[in-house]
Amino acid sequence: MLLGIIGVVLPVMPTTPFLILALACFARSSAALESWLLNHPRFGTTLQHWRTHQVVPVKAKYAAAIGMLVGIIFLVCNSSPAWLISLVAVIEVFVITYLISKPSTPPKT
Repeated sequence: MLLGIIGVVLPVMPTTPFLILALACFARSSAALESWLLNHPRFGTTLQHWRTHQVVPVKAKYAAAIGMLVGIIFLVCNSSPAWLISLVAVIEVFVITYLISKPSTPPKT
């Protein structure tokens, strides 16, 4: 949970994956904390949509893609080994493909 909170403040630190992980842990350990997170005014709706429909908002998809692009640019500019750049690029392609495959809005009811 703390890493997710840090991610709100630091632009290069992801927020959502840590909050999803915190939600999964709270679901198994503390009903009160799980409820607090699901009803949080800022993150609650997004986490509820993820839990019920695995929704990843368009804004989050763009933020992830931009963050990954910045990361790979830093690797290239820092003269990292080619194998490392290739490995990171392959992982990023898989991650962005996964994110794109998820719906951007919950289904209409």
